[in-house]
Amino acid sequence: MQRFISFFLAFGLCGFMPHVLASSETPEQLVRQSSRDVLEIIRKNDKDPLKVRELVDARVAPLVDYTHMTQLAAGRHWKTATPEQQQALTREFRTMLVRTYLSALTIYKNAQVDVKSVRAGNSPSEQDVRTEVNLPGEKPITLDFSFEKSGADWKVYDISVGGVSFINNHRNTFASVIRSEGIDGLIKQLASRNAASSASK
Repeated sequence: MQRFISFFLAFGLCGFMPHVLASSETPEQLVRQSSRDVLEIIRKNDKDPLKVRELVDARVAPLVDYTHMTQLAAGRHWKTATPEQQQALTREFRTMLVRTYLSALTIYKNAQVDVKSVRAGNSPSEQDVRTEVNLPGEKPITLDFSFEKSGADWKVYDISVGGVSFINNHRNTFASVIRSEGIDGLIKQLASRNAASSASK
């Protein structure tokens, strides 16, 4: 659980990106700048979850390729889904990421994020940024941000926490649900969990 709570910190750090950042920024620059910005936002708004939610919705979307992430998580089952199912699954997947991230915000308001290295991906349009999240009195958590060039912009499509890919982790879970309940069953399950989480706020 610690590893994947850490993922949602990372997700938020790369997502709270100021709109003034230009598309020419490199993945490393995006991570450095946005991590500083988001930690400041958390500190200032940690008692106002509704405001934080609005900031997440407004600022995460331009940086994260939700459709690609959902496609990768669904694996081979993505091609068997109708366009309507793909849209619904992407919508619920996005909501899941945001709501789970929000639940971890207060834990990490005193964190520090350090960029350790940048390496090329499998193609010139891919880069991985390796970072560590440091919390007072705790062992650093290693995070790898996977970026892909989409037009003029770099977008996050996966994050690995301690060497464990978020996409791969969810692919196994999604495949199991799809095999037993189908695409609609997975959508229904995610929607139910998202609704229950919203009702408990």
